[in-house]
Amino acid sequence: MEEFLVEITTTIPEDTEEAEVGRRRAAESVRAGELAATGHLFRLWRPVGELRSIGIWRAADETELHEKVLGTLPLRSWMTVKVTPLRSHPNDPGKDDPAR
Repeated sequence: MEEFLVEITTTIPEDTEEAEVGRRRAAESVRAGELAATGHLFRLWRPVGELRSIGIWRAADETELHEKVLGTLPLRSWMTVKVTPLRSHPNDPGKDDPAR
């Protein structure tokens, strides 16, 4: 699988009911666990003091990443996503790590 740096900012529409927000957040947590179990979500961070996430995601290609991975997230319609394809650097100390 290819690796991608994915930056996600989620903006909840102002008129959204709290019950809907809670339902989607709970479903998002479940879906993230499923994507991690299948190797699509590798790492995920939240910058301190910011309402966005930065993660390493994996997919066969960028089309699969958008359609079959990120597109399945329950919060996707509220997300702004920036995707950067990644390649291992020759000096990457983890490039021979079988988990990568």
